[in-house]
Amino acid sequence: MQLKMKLMPAGRTKILTVFIILLFLTTLPGCALMNNTMNYLGFGNGKSIPDTPDSLALKALDNYNHGDYSKALKVFNDIMDRFPFSKAGLLAELKSADCQYYLGKYPDAISQYNDFANNHPTNEAIPYVIFQIGMSYYKQIDTIDRDPGAAKNALENFTRLIKSYPHSAYVQEARARRLAALNFLANHEFYVANFYVRTNHLKEAKGRYLYLIKHYPESSVSAKARKIIAAIAAGHPPKRTWRDWLPDLSLPDWHTFSNLNPGGGTE
Repeated sequence: MQLKMKLMPAGRTKILTVFIILLFLTTLPGCALMNNTMNYLGFGNGKSIPDTPDSLALKALDNYNHGDYSKALKVFNDIMDRFPFSKAGLLAELKSADCQYYLGKYPDAISQYNDFANNHPTNEAIPYVIFQIGMSYYKQIDTIDRDPGAAKNALENFTRLIKSYPHSAYVQEARARRLAALNFLANHEFYVANFYVRTNHLKEAKGRYLYLIKHYPESSVSAKARKIIAAIAAGHPPKRTWRDWLPDLSLPDWHTFSNLNPGGGTE
């Protein structure tokens, strides 16, 4: 008599397979192998498949896109530690710097952006990286009576982007941010020069005004500096009450410069 075999439904086949495996595992010493196999098959602690670079990247990007930069940063760091040479590792290098930026940890962001630029100098994201370095410094600009180092570094990086990647999508905003930083630096020099005038140190004041005119000729206070130099040379330095010398210490609003013609006037 010829036997006819029927195909079993897929669900029953899986159950039978698991049963056979379990029966086999119960004959082996210890339970580690059994636990690992159960986990892989989808039973036990719920982890069916080990993390992959792509799955971790999707998880990190989901956190990032929902504004949870702390969680995203942890996952990006995990990717860099475990899969440094994968495509996801490259993504993690850049996005971890972005996370630091949006968390307000600007020195850390600058360090990681610079690491990315040094490790991948020909990567297509370099214009963005330079822009973000400039923005990380820009965000640290204080009032004009304080150290202007952050403004100088912001100006340097925005200028570098404009000159090296003139067709980048980030150039227009870089021009506006650059001019705002430039005016901040000019106002810092103007503030110091005015202090010297007020305290009757006219030689030092003249030196500051000349420095301002030479390095920031397109600034909003350059013309004022020229007039004061002329007044000092004529023996008529400006005389004002102390209230007249109080400056606006804040960073100029970059939106003032945001409608500039991308092709002109800020170099």
